[in-house]
Amino acid sequence: MNHFHKFETPEEAAHACAATILASLKEAIALSGKASVAFSGGSTPRMMFEYMAKQDFDWSCVHIFWVDERCVPLDHADSNYRMTKESLLDHIQVGGVHRIQGELPPKDAAAQYRNELNQFFEGRPSFNVVHLGMGADAHTASLFPGLKEIDDFSGTAANVWVEKLGKDRITLLPKSILDAERIVVLAAGKDKAEPLQKVVTSDYNPLELPIQFVHRSGASVEWYLDQAAAASLPDSK
Repeated sequence: MNHFHKFETPEEAAHACAATILASLKEAIALSGKASVAFSGGSTPRMMFEYMAKQDFDWSCVHIFWVDERCVPLDHADSNYRMTKESLLDHIQVGGVHRIQGELPPKDAAAQYRNELNQFFEGRPSFNVVHLGMGADAHTASLFPGLKEIDDFSGTAANVWVEKLGKDRITLLPKSILDAERIVVLAAGKDKAEPLQKVVTSDYNPLELPIQFVHRSGASVEWYLDQAAAASLPDSK
């Protein structure tokens, strides 16, 4: 089930997405005493994190993971962990931080993260919330068009070689994303309009439009879009 929420600006979309995530985490804590969330990186999520950091919310029972990571040191400008730390983690007291060790060789980083996930969840990951973005090529996480890992519904996380970037990435695999209780997608900018329209209206082909596996198979997917990103959606959406 997909729900599309449209806002005038990227800031409004980011703040609304943040509010949904915090509400979901609060509900999970009330039910089980702890909560888990996997965050993505990017410029729009920074606005979301900065908003979260200012809210009156008790993070002490929340465990934070990452959807994907660049293979760089943790203090590198491209590090998703670094961005999250600067905009959120440095301002809250969180229950647990489970980062992807991007400074390790890619295969070792992926193996470490799989072990981290297995230990915390005592088996397959089942996040309370997974937060995703979408690229102008319809990639999500670090699952870019053409990667065979898009069809891997048995693994939890993997290192992938992204040919168009000439770089390694570490990423959650589809089932780890789809098994979340709630998936939220935050996307902003006019470069997202055409790919999002294709994701919604085209025949199912996630090897070409990776985020289609979320749109078509996610049990509960909330899309937070600014006006530019939502511009080409069918009127009924």
